[in-house]
Parts: sequence; C-alpha cells; structure tokens
Amino acid sequence: MTDNPVLIAGGGIGGLATALTLHQIGVPCIVYEAVRELRPLGVGINLQPNAVRELYDLGISEEDLDRVGVPAREWALVGLNGNDIYSEPRGGLAGYNWPQYAVHRGQLLMLLHDKVVERIGPQAVRLGSRVTGYRNNPDGSVSALIESADGAASEVKGALLIGADGIHSAVRAQMHPAQPPIHWGGAVMWRGTTWAKPIRTGASFVGLGTHRQRIVFYPISHPDPRTGLAMINWIAEVTMDNAEGWKQRGWFRQVGIDDFIHHFDNWVWDWLDVPAFLRQADAVFENPMIDRDPVPTWRDGAVALLGDAAHAMYPTGSNGASQAIVDARVLGAALVEHGVTPAALAAYDERLCGPISQLILRNRGAGPFGLLNMVDERCGGTFDNIDDVIPPAERAAFMAGYKAAAGFAVEKLNTAPPTIAQGARVRAARTV
Repeated sequence: MTDNPVLIAGGGIGGLATALTLHQIGVPCIVYEAVRELRPLGVGINLQPNAVRELYDLGISEEDLDRVGVPAREWALVGLNGNDIYSEPRGGLAGYNWPQYAVHRGQLLMLLHDKVVERIGPQAVRLGSRVTGYRNNPDGSVSALIESADGAASEVKGALLIGADGIHSAVRAQMHPAQPPIHWGGAVMWRGTTWAKPIRTGASFVGLGTHRQRIVFYPISHPDPRTGLAMINWIAEVTMDNAEGWKQRGWFRQVGIDDFIHHFDNWVWDWLDVPAFLRQADAVFENPMIDRDPVPTWRDGAVALLGDAAHAMYPTGSNGASQAIVDARVLGAALVEHGVTPAALAAYDERLCGPISQLILRNRGAGPFGLLNMVDERCGGTFDNIDDVIPPAERAAFMAGYKAAAGFAVEKLNTAPPTIAQGARVRAARTV
C-alpha cells in the first residue's frame, strides 16, 4: 500500500466520519482542522435512520448516541390555530431497523473525535491546520497546501485529498473558482436551547406555524429524572425580503431575545407559551438560512468534496449531517472496490453528486415543510380539519417523496445491503 495517507480537510462530522471509515477499511489518513481546539459547540441536529445505520456499522453504539442525544419518536407539523397538519412516528416506531436520533451537534462531534483518537491515535487530527488549496501531481497523488494557526505554510503529499471543510470550503473554491456566492433565500433563523418538559410523545420533533414564520423544537437530551426537564433545541424562523442580500456582518452571531421575539408575541396556546419558552434560553444565535448552488462534479483528479463542502443545503429536511455521514460511507465503499485511486473518487462522484444536487434544490422548496406552503395556499393557514384541506393520501405521498429523495425510504433502507460489508478492507494490490 502507498506510504501516502489520505488527507482530509476539515474535522467536522463529515471529516471525522471519513477518518473512522478509512481506518475501518485499512487506509491511513490524517485530518487537518483549522481550529486550535475542538469544543462541543452548536445546538441540535437530527441523524436520520440511514445515517444511524452507518454509525452502528462504524462501531458507534446505541449507548454512545444516548449520551449525546435521544431517539426521536414523532415528526409533526402544527398550524397556527394549534391543529395538527401532519404527524408520523419516527425511527423504530415507523418500522425502520434503526432509530432516528436528535443529538447535540457539538457533543456528537466530540464523540466522533474521541473515537478517531482512540482508534487511530492523537496524531490523526492536526488542529490549527487549515487546508488552503491543493495540487494534483503527475504521479496521481495530491499535495495539500496547509496554513498553520501561527501563519506558517507547508505542503503535504497524500494519496487523495477529501475536502470536508464546510460551506466556506477552500478546496471547493479552487475546484470551482467560478461558483456563485453563498445563496440566501430570505429566511433568518434564531437558534437556542431551553430546559423544559418535552411535549406530545416526549421525543417529538414539532414544526409550528407557516412557511413564512415558524418555530421548530425537539428534545436533544433525556429528561432529568429529578425535574423531568430535558434540553429542548429550538429554531425560530422568519422569511424576509432578501432583494438587497444579507446585510449583517458575518453569517453567525449571538443576539438578544428582544432582537426577534416580537415576531412571536401572540404565539400562546394552552400547551405552549412560545415567548415564555424562548425567554428561558441561555443564549441565542442568529444566522441566515443559506446553501450553495449545486456544482456539476465533486471531484478533480485525486481530490473530492464531501459534506457541506459538496452539498451545503437548507436544514429543512434535517439531513445535512446525515448526508455527510452517508457520503463518508459511500466513499469508503468506492475505495474498497477501486482502491485508493482517483477512480474510486470518480465512482463516489457518479453515485452521489447528481441525486444530492437535486436534494439541495428540493430543500430550497421547503423540503418536508412544503406541507405548510400547501396549507397556506389552500386555506390561509387556518383550518378545523386538515383532511378537508389536504387529504391524508396526498400528505402521505408528499412525505414519501421526500424520504425517497433523501435516501431514507423505509422499505428501501431496511432491505439494502450494508454500504461497506463487514470486514471489508482495501487490498494493497488495488492501491496506487
């Protein structure tokens, strides 16, 4: 096998899942991460059953995931008059062979990091090291250009380079220098967590409101046995006029509750007082809902994109992190089949780039929250019986279409063989 490792730009969820996958199939790798210290930052995300399946196959256990989140039991949309638009069970309750998990993003990141260090060693993750570019070499290898936190520049040779460096990816910028700027569709999100008692099933994902103004919330911890309180992740969202583009400095900033709570002043029901709920948050962060236009390929020679660097998408489908994990596993399967070669990257690109590019555009259309658009168009958002507005069969078909596009249709997922067969390894004879 080549002495050159696979280089991974970015130590986020996708980059660390890639490192664990490469180690599992016998491929040496190094992760280069720009931050000097990894910390459990962020709020809640969802891991769909297709991603949980892959984590289980990586040796991430149910016990591990229970430490960073909670299995989801229900997904529900509720109209402004408090009546249900749609609800369905999730995970095992919906017939999947794997659960769906609502987790704290930062704690999941630290879990993956600890597994990488435990299995590969502390030198597998180089913090304070940003990949700023690359060069495809005549011998089929690649050289990554590295800038350290103190400003020093270096160059590292690798068998392949995987650009998992996020929506602001330097690897993608070099691969597609003419790409349009980050796309903002007009929605602004405020994110936070509040300790409160879970509602409905106790592990429900609830979307409440309209397509122009809504709040989404779900627990990301098990309830405290003494108080009954769980950490509830929430996102408050309002769609605004984006004709002049995003005017705030930066894409992510901490704000005060009073900066936005007026949008939800009258959102009070006997089962939820939204203003009171939001005011209990420890901290609130504002960011626009952004993504990037799809690109025609994720590959350039011995370089490939993965995760948000490849397909940054609106969070409306709760599958950005899930897709990054699936990316890592599909990449690993391609390496098992084709060796550590550019041919493997071409197979990975052929498998995912086109379908996931369509998913980016589908999420711009509100993803599964598109049901809120339909309700608004047909009745202005107020109804007594949702069946009179959107028949049950039409609602079910809408959701089934999204799950199929996102790769977690229950029957197809349950019957699919493992992405990487147990014990599969890259053979030295097929590695360059």
